[in-house]
Amino acid sequence: MKVLSKCYMALVFLILYAPIIVVILFSFNQLGSLSQFTGFSLKWYRELFRDGYALDALKNSLILAAASSVVATVLGTLAAFCIFRAKNKYYRAAVESVSNIPMMNPDIVTGVSMMLLFVGVAGILKLTNALGFWTMLLAHVTFNLPYVILSVLPKFRQMDKSLSEAALDLGCTPTQTFFKVELPAVMPGIVSGLMMSFTLSLDDFVISHFVSSPDFKTLPLYIYNQTAHEVKFSMYALCTLMIVVILVLLISVNLFGSSDERRKRKKGVAK
Repeated sequence: MKVLSKCYMALVFLILYAPIIVVILFSFNQLGSLSQFTGFSLKWYRELFRDGYALDALKNSLILAAASSVVATVLGTLAAFCIFRAKNKYYRAAVESVSNIPMMNPDIVTGVSMMLLFVGVAGILKLTNALGFWTMLLAHVTFNLPYVILSVLPKFRQMDKSLSEAALDLGCTPTQTFFKVELPAVMPGIVSGLMMSFTLSLDDFVISHFVSSPDFKTLPLYIYNQTAHEVKFSMYALCTLMIVVILVLLISVNLFGSSDERRKRKKGVAK
């Protein structure tokens, strides 16, 4: 039975990671052939860094991901704090449920609805360019917010309430208590939400496709446009770099969370 379960898990991981392995492997293929591997080469990585359009798209993606993740993290942390402090349990449960809806919505529904909203507002305001960087920023902040709330809210609930009460008793104002006691206590959740938001924004395609403009293209949109023609092997190199960046971010999130848990266990043992 153990052998069968191991074979099943190996098959599942093979199905999950075989496409990624193929992309990474052929990004180093010297002659740019999908039928055979002709030798290890960094040729396509050099071609990638000579591609001005790809580098512009990469710059746009990084700017958009950084801006949207920071804004979503600030707003999501404050939203989680307000949900945590809400006294009415029915109101708290309702707000928490509503904040989870964007995560359950299909991306195409979210993208189309946002596009219609932005175009409608632009029509009311008599704006000629309805879509662009700012609409993409608003869209990315919107779909990142629930993930930040989901990361930060459990940290507020795990926090020792007696620390906040002690700070207030010692003369701290509610604002000082928030920044000096509560914010450091939930910082692991904030960092996790920030990294998750950055990752989701960096590789988003569906929503970005509906709210973008020709003047501002992100990396996923650039890669999709390349698939309409013969795909250059530099795109495999580009995809490999994106996989590495996202993998590093996810490992960092997990390591940060694990170290935080270890610190808490050590404190518990010390007490």
